[in-house]
Parts: sequence; C-alpha cells; structure tokens
Amino acid sequence: MKKKICAYIGSRANYASIKSVLSAIKQSKKLRLQIILAASGVLDKYGNLEKLIIQDGFKIDSKIYSLLEGENPITMAKTTGYGLVEITTELSRLKPEFLIVVGDRYETLSATIAAAYLNIKIAHTMGGEVTGTIDESIRHANTKFAHVHFPSSKLAKKNIINLGEDPSFVFHVGCPRIDLAKITLKKNQELNSEIIFKHGVGRKFELNSGFLVLSQHPVTTEYEYSMKHILNSLEAIKNIGLPALVFWPNSDAGSDGVSRGIRLFREKNKSNNFFFIKNLPANHYLNILKHTKCLIGNSSSGIREGSFIGTPVVNVGSRQSDREKAPNVIEVSNSKLEIIQAIKKQIKHGKYISSNIYGDGNTGVKIAKILSNVQPPIQKRLFTR
Repeated sequence: MKKKICAYIGSRANYASIKSVLSAIKQSKKLRLQIILAASGVLDKYGNLEKLIIQDGFKIDSKIYSLLEGENPITMAKTTGYGLVEITTELSRLKPEFLIVVGDRYETLSATIAAAYLNIKIAHTMGGEVTGTIDESIRHANTKFAHVHFPSSKLAKKNIINLGEDPSFVFHVGCPRIDLAKITLKKNQELNSEIIFKHGVGRKFELNSGFLVLSQHPVTTEYEYSMKHILNSLEAIKNIGLPALVFWPNSDAGSDGVSRGIRLFREKNKSNNFFFIKNLPANHYLNILKHTKCLIGNSSSGIREGSFIGTPVVNVGSRQSDREKAPNVIEVSNSKLEIIQAIKKQIKHGKYISSNIYGDGNTGVKIAKILSNVQPPIQKRLFTR
C-alpha cells in the first residue's frame, strides 16, 4: 500500500515552494499524493490558484475557506484559529501518514497543530531560516512540531539542530523553488507577453526593451506603514524611468494598505508604463526574474530563486533583513532615495553569477525519496548532545 502524503497549500507562495515536491511524490511508486488548498489559495482575489494547480496536473482533495478578510493582526490570528477547526476535519477524513507544511506562513500553523493532535507525522520544508519578523517565530514553531525536516541551506540545518531536533531526521536538501528555476534556465525561453499581460491591468509595454519588477508585501510588525512603504518603492521606480511589472501583495496584515497604495499610484500615474499583476504561473514569473533589469521589494523570490538565476535584487525594508543572501542582493531601508540609488547600482552591475546557496535544483526528488523510507517516531523528544 502506498504511503499517503498530504501537502497543505495556503497561498500562491506555498504552491511555488512545494510544486516540484508534489510532482516527485505523484511520480513515486511508493507514495500517494493528497492536496489541501486553503486560506488565500482558494480566493480569486489572490490569483486563481485552484485553476493553476489543476492545469499543472494535480488533484485537489480538499478546499477550505478559512481566510478572514481585513488583512490585520486580528484577522491573521482568527484565520489561524478558524483554519485549525476546518483542517482538523479534513485531515481526519484524509488520514495521511505525513502532512507537508512549508516555511513560515501564519496559516500553516493551523495545519501543523491539527496534524500534531491527530498523530499525523509532519514534514517541514524551509525550516531553520532567520528573517527577523513574525514569520521567523511561526517557522520555528513549525520546526518544533515537525518530525522530519527539509532545510534549504547548511546554516538552516544547523539552526534546526540547535533548536533541539534529532539530526538523523534533518535533511539538507535545498529549496524546492530552485528546482523550478533550474527548469526555467534550461528552457531558455523568450518572455511570452501575451500570457504575462493576460494576468493583470495597466499599460502594456515592450518587454524586450528592459523593465523592472516590484514584488513587495506588508511587514506584519509594521503593517500600519504598509501604504507609505509601497508608495516609496513605486515612486523610486518611477524616478528610474523604466517600465515595470508590479505584483499585488499577499494576505498578511497590512495587505490592504499595500493594495490601497498601488491603486492610488495607479490612478495618479495612468500615463506611465506600469502593469499590475495578481498572479502568474511559476515558470513565467521565473522567466521574468531571468530577464528583468532588477527586482525590487521584499519577496523571498529575489533571495532564493534570484540567487540561482543571478537576478539583480534590491531588498527593501526589514521583511527579509536577516535571511541568508547571495551577492545579487543589495539591502536598503524604505527610503525612496536609498531605493533609487540601489536600483541604479544594480542596473549598472547587470546579471550576477549563479549561486547554489539554496540548492542545486534537485530538491523535489530528494524529498520524495526520503519520505518513501523515513520512519520517525510519532512522539518527539528534545534532542540533547
């Protein structure tokens, strides 16, 4: 009988972070894949993720509407609580041997806690990383619940062991998102403007003439400044004079402020070449990272995939301040002037040499193989040397 592995997907970032693992599990003769789609992952407001998952050839076993509107600390906490109730029901129905949770999203705590109380073993990817925001606390909480760990870097593995986890169940496999980046680089495709411009609104422009990308999410501990932060970044990009693709934010506290800032800027700058996108299939987004002059914002994609692709990145603010970074990243505050200076510097530098700091592009297969054979005890113990 195949071992049932259930993957929890609560956002578009979750899906990109686990897609290659889903493919490897689906192809395995020893494993049976299950998928729970929940939170912002089921809402069209954040991109039609359900349609994308199905187009990619996966079956969704359960859909859970658990995200409370409001994009503030209260709704984040309530979403986590409500998700716990609903996911418990679905996990008790699906009865997987393992639940896979990704990284540090607040909605993943719902799935993690539910699985722990149901005596379902937990596999955690991207644990052990340090960022300096509330996401870090959530990530470490997931680590302490997890039975098997798949960190993306050597330092992350060391951090997990330092948290008291058994080294025999901590596997340095790299980041699954690098798998998708590797495929994108191999294909060496031109940008498909028809598909890219189908997923948003704004003034279309010639992609081959050079462009910038903005992907900026709210910082939950600074959510009241979200609108100011995004406007500083947008004004800085406007100052550079290149056209830009702007991605809408995730559902964290402060998301509404970021969205308001984008709408305000869009209304005042209709004559500028800014195009605003809800969501893109991962391969097209990664191809954008390959071709852009510079990625601006605070998305981990610039630090993870960007390091492998060699994308020049300007990391704005504190959201990713403590995360491991390759030389392709310049860090700045939310100051408009600092952002402008850093963008100019990155455009002048151009493409960076590819870095394997987050893996070599074979993570999904490694994780599926380990899950086929690993048998951790259900009762965890604090590991001490």
